Amino acid sequence: MVPTDGPTPLPSRGATSTDTTAHELLADGRIQLVEYDPKWPYLFQREADRVREALGTRALRLEHVGSTAVPGMVANPCVDMVLVVPDSADESDYLPALEKVGYTLVAREPERHERRLLSGPDVNVNVHVFSDGCDEVERMLRFRDRLRADSDDHAHYVRTKRELAALGWSRVRDYADAKSEVVAEILTRAG
Repeated sequence: MVPTDGPTPLPSRGATSTDTTAHELLADGRIQLVEYDPKWPYLFQREADRVREALGTRALRLEHVGSTAVPGMVANPCVDMVLVVPDSADESDYLPALEKVGYTLVAREPERHERRLLSGPDVNVNVHVFSDGCDEVERMLRFRDRLRADSDDHAHYVRTKRELAALGWSRVRDYADAKSEVVAEILTRAG
């Protein structure tokens, strides 16, 4: 259940990435979960302002997603943001401006909705970059909104996260993938 393959370097531009990148590896095999921190929305807003300032109108949408966007949710203390740009595969349109303000490209995933993943300069933040019209953005927002609105699904997800976090993992993605069945159940109920 727990793959042990090592890190692979970020692929060159245009290549695909189906393996993990070094940032996804866990040093001790544990996922760190902490109680909800009310400063997470502030940190999101601060980073969203930085991204908007860097990109201007090229930032079509910025949303706080993931567990840090759900009040009362235990979370890995990393603020997740969704950034929608006209075309996430056209890195030259947005990446240089984000790198200039300190963001770093850590994953390029053409096979996963042309997603690009960037880490922040001074806050533990992941910026998930998608193209305008990508269904994955709406799925992520629907999941977030369901957890905010439904206490039973919220509690079920907390239990699942705690149970899975207690297991040993070599990669963050494996932990995330292990939650996929519960995520699908919750999304089904969300409609």
